[in-house]
Amino acid sequence: MNSIYLIAPSGASYDDQSPLTGIAWLENQGIRIQNAECVKRVFQRFSGNDAQRLQELNHLANLDPQTIVMAMRGGYGIHRLLPEIDWQAIAQAIQKGLQVCGHSDFTTFELALLAKTGAITLSGPMLNYDFGRLTDDGRPIAPDDFMWKHFLSAVQSRKLDCSIQAQQSYLGKSSDGRVQGMLWGGNLTVLASLIGTPYLPSAKQTQGGILFLEDVNEHPYRIERTMMQLLDAGILGNQAAVLLGGFSAYRLFDNDKGYNLEHAVASIRERLPDNIPILTDLPFGHQANKLTLPIGATANLEFSPQGFSLQARW
Repeated sequence: MNSIYLIAPSGASYDDQSPLTGIAWLENQGIRIQNAECVKRVFQRFSGNDAQRLQELNHLANLDPQTIVMAMRGGYGIHRLLPEIDWQAIAQAIQKGLQVCGHSDFTTFELALLAKTGAITLSGPMLNYDFGRLTDDGRPIAPDDFMWKHFLSAVQSRKLDCSIQAQQSYLGKSSDGRVQGMLWGGNLTVLASLIGTPYLPSAKQTQGGILFLEDVNEHPYRIERTMMQLLDAGILGNQAAVLLGGFSAYRLFDNDKGYNLEHAVASIRERLPDNIPILTDLPFGHQANKLTLPIGATANLEFSPQGFSLQARW
C-alpha cells in the first residue's frame, strides 16, 4: 500500500487536529496521502457543499485503479447525492482494482453501489476515528493493532479471516453450523433508511446472505424497533445468518427497569425463523477494534455456541 486517497463525502470534521493526526500517522508508515485538503472543507454541518462532495465521489472513476480510497468520517450527507452519483463508472474503476473503504454514513454509498452494480467495497476504518483518535487533552491515541492488521489484510491480500471466541446465546435451533452467502450490511439506521428505495440491494441479491449490523448512540429500544422494521420488511428472514457488531455510546435510563440490549436482541430472536442464527460480538462498528469487511463478497461462516469464524476472498 503506497498511497491513500482521502474523501470527505459526509459530515465536516469536529475538530482540526483529528484528521491531521491521522494523516501524520499514516505518513509515518510510509503511505502517501492524496487529496488531504478535503479534510478542511466545511459547509454548514457538511464537509463541503453538495456539488463539491458529489464531484469528489464521481472523481473516483478517474483515479489510478491501484488507489485505496478512505472516507474521512461519517455523520450525514451522502443521501443528498445518491441520484447524481455515476455508479457504473465507479464500479468499472473498482473492477479494475480501485478499493474504497469507510463505514457509518458511508454505508449509504456502499449499499447503493452494491444495489446498482454489484461492486465490492470495504466496510472498515476511516481517517478521523481510526487513525486520528485523541485523548481528552488532545494527545494522539495509537491506532488499534487488530484494526490495522485486518485493514492491511483486506487491502493488500483481499482477504478476511477471523475467529471470534464469545458465547453465543441467540443461535435458534442450530447449535452449530456452516453457511456461505454474500456478506453485506453496515450501519443499522442507515440501512433501514434505504428500505423502499432503489439504493438498497434487492431481496434477490441478498437472499441467503450474511448480514452484519452495527450502530452508535442508539438506545436498545431504537435498535429493537429498527431491527423489527428489517424483520417485517422481509430482510432479516431472507438471510442465512445475522451478525451483530458493536452497538455503542448509548445510555440506559431508570424507566428501562432492566430492559437492555440483550432483551432487544432476544425479542428479535423470538420472531425470526429459528433456522437463521443471530451471532453477537462481531468486532465491527464505532469502536477501535474493527474488522474490514468486504461488502458484496461471498463469505464462509462457521458457528457454534462458543463462537464463530468468518472468511472471504475477493
